Amino acid sequence: MVAKKSVTINYIYNLFYQLLAIIIPLVTTPYLSRVLGAENIGIYSFTLSITTYFILFGSLGIAMYGQREIAYFQNDKDKRTKIFFEMFFVRLVSITISIAIFCFGFCTFGDYSSYYKILLLEIIANSIDISWFFQGLEEFKKTVKRNIIVKLISVVCIFLLVKTSNDLYKYFFIYVLSTFLGNVTLWFYLPKYINKLSFKGLNLVKHIKPTIILFVPQIATQIYTVLDKTMIGIIIGDKAEVGYYEQAQKMIKLLMTLATSLGTVMLPRIAATYANGDLKKVKEYMNKSFGFIMMLAFPLMFGMISVAYKFVPIFYGSEFDKVAPLICVISPIIILIGLSNVTGTQYLLPTKQQNKYTISVVIGAIINFILNMLLIKKFASIGASIATVLAEFAVTFIQIYLIRKQIILRQVIKITYKYFIAAFIMFVISIVISMLVKNNIISIIVQLIFSAITYFTILIVMKDDLVFEGIKMIKNKK
Repeated sequence: MVAKKSVTINYIYNLFYQLLAIIIPLVTTPYLSRVLGAENIGIYSFTLSITTYFILFGSLGIAMYGQREIAYFQNDKDKRTKIFFEMFFVRLVSITISIAIFCFGFCTFGDYSSYYKILLLEIIANSIDISWFFQGLEEFKKTVKRNIIVKLISVVCIFLLVKTSNDLYKYFFIYVLSTFLGNVTLWFYLPKYINKLSFKGLNLVKHIKPTIILFVPQIATQIYTVLDKTMIGIIIGDKAEVGYYEQAQKMIKLLMTLATSLGTVMLPRIAATYANGDLKKVKEYMNKSFGFIMMLAFPLMFGMISVAYKFVPIFYGSEFDKVAPLICVISPIIILIGLSNVTGTQYLLPTKQQNKYTISVVIGAIINFILNMLLIKKFASIGASIATVLAEFAVTFIQIYLIRKQIILRQVIKITYKYFIAAFIMFVISIVISMLVKNNIISIIVQLIFSAITYFTILIVMKDDLVFEGIKMIKNKK
C-alpha cells in the first residue's frame, strides 16, 4: 500500500517540479538571448515545435490516461503493475512508428536536418518517460529529485559550452540529453512500486480506445500551444518573430505554473475520491482549487503587465524589445488556463467526462487555427498572441457551460471576485509607481514590494478565507 501524502505537500513538490523545468531555461535566457540572438532562438523554437508533434503522436494520450488509471489502483500493486506495463508497451509501439516517420520526413534533408537529428533523441527520451506513473501514485518527490540534479547540470553545461552564435547545436544537445537522462533516472525508483514483469494477462488492446479519446484533445491543445510557433515560422518566414513569441510564451508559462501546478496534484486525488464514490468531497476539492488558483492568477497577470516594458530590456536585452507587448497581450491566459485547469484537468478528466473536455479543446483549436491564418500574416507574433487568448477563452467558456449543472457558478464568482478587486487595485498602484520611478531596476523592485503588500492587505481587510488559513498554518508551524 502506498502512503498518501497531503495535497499541500504534493502541490509544493509538483510546483517545484514544474517551476524547475521552466525556471532553469529562464535563468539561462538572458545569456542565451545575447549569445545566440533572436534568429537562432527562433530556429530552436521552430524545430522543437515540429518535433513536439511526433512526441505527441508517439505518446498518444498515455501520460494523462495512465496517471488517472494508476490513481484508481493506488493500493493494489498487482493491478498497477499490469497497467504500467500495458501502458509502456503501447507507448513503445506508437513511439517507434513516430520515430520512423520523423527520420524519413525531417532527418534526411532540409535546412535544419542536422538539428532534427539531435532532436530525435528527444522523441526517444519521451518514450521512456514514466513520470505519469509516480504522479498517479501521488509520489511527486521522485520527479522533483531527478529534475534538480539533471537541470542544474544542464545549466552548468550551457554556460560552459555555449559561447557564440555558432554553438546552437550544442544548446540542442544539452536540451535533449538533460531530458533523456532525467527520464532514465526515474526507472531506478520503479522496482519498489511494481512486481516483476509477466506477459501473461497483459492486454494492450483495451487501452487503445481510451488513450485515443484523450489523444484527440491533446492534439487540439497542441494546435493552440505549439502550432502557432510553426505557423509564424512558415507564414512570416522570419525566425526572429518565432524567437520573440517563444520568449514571451516562456515567461507567461512560468507564471501559469505557479497557478496551475495544483492541477497535476489534484487529478489523481480527485480520481481516487471519485472512484470511492465521494462526489461531495470532489466538489469540495474543486471549490478550493478555484479559490487557490484565482488567488494567484489575478495578481500574476496584472503584475506581469505592469512591469513588462521595464522588465524585458533588462532580462532579454534590447534585441528582444518586441517581447514586452507580446507579454501584455498573452497575459490573460494565466486566468483562462487557471480556470480551465480546474474545470478540465481537475474535474472533467478524473470524473470520466472526456467527451466534454474533448469538445472544448477541439473547438478552441479550430478557432486558434482560423485566427492564426487571419492574423499572423498581418500582425505576425502579435496576431498569434491574440489568437491564443481568444482560443483559451473559448475553451474555458465551453467547459464552464458544459458543467453548469454540476457546479454552482454563483459560488465560484463569490470565491474569486475578491481576488480580481485586490489585484486590479494593486495593478493601478504598480502602474503609478512605474510612471514615477524612472530607473528600471529600482522601479521593478518597488513595484513588486508594494504590489504584494497592497494585494494581501486588501485580502486581509476583505477577510479572505484562504489568506487566513495560510496565516493560521504559519502560526501553527511556529
